[in-house]
Amino acid sequence: MNDLLIRNASLYDGLGSPAQVTDLAVSGGRISGIGRDLGPARQSIDADGLALMPGIIDNHTHYDAQVTWDPALRPSPSLGVTTAIIGNCGFTIAPCRPADRDRIMRNLTQVEGMSLDVLRQGIQWDFETIPEYLGQLERGGASINLAAFAGHSSIRTWVMGEAATQRAATDDEIERMRAILIEAMQAGAIGFATSTSPAHNGEAGVPMPSRLADDRELRVLVEALGEAGRGVFMLTKGGHTRIDFLEELAAASGRPVVIAALLHNRTNPDAVFADLEAIAQANARGRSLHGAVSCCPLTMDFTLHSPYPVEGLQSWKPALGLKGEAFKAMLARPEFRDAIRAELSAPATFRLFNGEWSQVQVVEVRDAAHAHLEQRTLADLAAQSGRDPLDVMFDLALSEDLDTVFTATLLNSDEQAVARMLNHPNSLVSLSDAGAHLTFFNDAAFGLHLMGHWSRELGAMSLSRAVHCLTGQPAAVYGLRDRGVLRVGAAADLLLFDPATVGRGPKRRVFDLPGGGPRLHTDAVGVHGVWVNGVQVADADGLTGDARPGVLIRAFDA
Repeated sequence: MNDLLIRNASLYDGLGSPAQVTDLAVSGGRISGIGRDLGPARQSIDADGLALMPGIIDNHTHYDAQVTWDPALRPSPSLGVTTAIIGNCGFTIAPCRPADRDRIMRNLTQVEGMSLDVLRQGIQWDFETIPEYLGQLERGGASINLAAFAGHSSIRTWVMGEAATQRAATDDEIERMRAILIEAMQAGAIGFATSTSPAHNGEAGVPMPSRLADDRELRVLVEALGEAGRGVFMLTKGGHTRIDFLEELAAASGRPVVIAALLHNRTNPDAVFADLEAIAQANARGRSLHGAVSCCPLTMDFTLHSPYPVEGLQSWKPALGLKGEAFKAMLARPEFRDAIRAELSAPATFRLFNGEWSQVQVVEVRDAAHAHLEQRTLADLAAQSGRDPLDVMFDLALSEDLDTVFTATLLNSDEQAVARMLNHPNSLVSLSDAGAHLTFFNDAAFGLHLMGHWSRELGAMSLSRAVHCLTGQPAAVYGLRDRGVLRVGAAADLLLFDPATVGRGPKRRVFDLPGGGPRLHTDAVGVHGVWVNGVQVADADGLTGDARPGVLIRAFDA
């Protein structure tokens, strides 16, 4: 007898095939039949009018810390995600000696917008090495499947200590890093992740350790993947990191390269397409390069207590690391403001914020006398007052002890351009950042947004293609065996949804992190059921309980 039978569903197989109305049966955590007359089942669901697809594979998350206190990995399961890849950008919590724990947490507070109090109360440090961390994940279980990158910044810190953020590595240090990476790959890591992005700073604005690596170090570590015979190299690149260099690494290692974060910038609109074209040319020469793109506008809520959108600016460096009155005094200095204005007026290959003040709104004020400013853009307020928008923002924030909440649409706001990116043959829909920037934004529902907004509402792609982008394609890129596809024998990772309504709901703030810490949350729309390895973890009302049917994936197709 089957464990589950879903009847009369419009089945999307994850490979881009047209939907077919049929039945699907599950036994022992795997798909046991597709078609009619599949026999009886302990549970039967009539899906008439609904669609069935493989569960969403979220290939860019930062759940490394959260999973140690929240094996439910909220909110991803309720949003249709059945597999998440953690450790992206190389910002992991393993390897880590006890003496480095505070350093690792403080860096995450800055680079990934995580609360230090939440991390200190939440992380369960039952590991030091990467194999020990993977063992902890496997023992603890999770609501969804996980695969983990070995992270460059943590490996560099383990080998070099404080010097990891100060200098290039010696040959001996590089060799020790290579040995740790090989050990991680043997233990079941999915690959090696790093970042060269200038926006990625740790505590007090000090560059994350991976940013100090030279080309020689990167070559040795990526070629170690070739030695291991499997694994993906994932890089969040800075403007100075060339696609042709990444092609050289792909050629030398024989491994796929995932390049993040390719986002459209209205002030430099051709740059992302130049990167995608360079990736296409590399693939035409036999490489395997993939440009990680987002289907969501990059919109962030922030205060000047932690102004992530501008912290990557060179002109912001004098403020990095300052606290209290010293920080406020810096914000008030005319020469500091003028330097920011000058930098924003100059062209740049990539930066988060580009001086588009019409895309920045006042969301919430602390002083009731300023209530009339809420929901107004800084461009409007500046025009009304005859002042510069930067001065409007800084002066308002300073008058409210920096508690004013702003929201900024930073990148990916041109939908015509984003549609071109999503449909590029070498792009990979990605960049949810689930688990990070919890008070800034929440794109964990990126998959529902792709199907609802881009496919149904805009018609930018067929639903079959949208499903493939979320399932079969990332499974193939990352070597996720028997995931991302509906076929007999594959893992029963399933998403049952209403194609007429599927999408993501509005964001709202909840307080369910350790110590009551806040995060932004988005509800699913049109989701009727989510199964991981045949066990239901979510329905139309959200999570269904505390089940932990997810597995730590350690074996991958080469």
